[in-house]
Amino acid sequence: MRNLALSATLLGLMTLPAYAADPLVGTWQTKPDDNGNFGYVQVTPCGARFCGTLIKSFDGKGKPTKSDNIGKKLIWDMKAEGGGKYDDGKIWAPDRDKTYDSKLQLTGDKLAVSGCILGGFICRNGGTWTRVK
Repeated sequence: MRNLALSATLLGLMTLPAYAADPLVGTWQTKPDDNGNFGYVQVTPCGARFCGTLIKSFDGKGKPTKSDNIGKKLIWDMKAEGGGKYDDGKIWAPDRDKTYDSKLQLTGDKLAVSGCILGGFICRNGGTWTRVK
């Protein structure tokens, strides 16, 4: 039993660098919301999937601003599908306080974000996010 646990731990550690090197990992600038505000979202591995946390917010003029949402997860459970596609995750839109079933499409340093609620009957284009670093 001990060898099984050790083997599982080693296998998990061996796959960690693969997730850390995934092109989705990094800091992304969101598209401005309905109020003109935007933020920086830090995307990291969360187990075998990806999560994104708001790390900085800006007002409509690009000036840093305080936000109660800093530190909150905006993206979670995002699964890499290959070819720059990520699916089966959730995204929370603070400006509408709604959680959407989300898809992401990565092309270079651009990330197309979209999401739907109510089984796909109401969808929202989250626009294109740009890599900050």
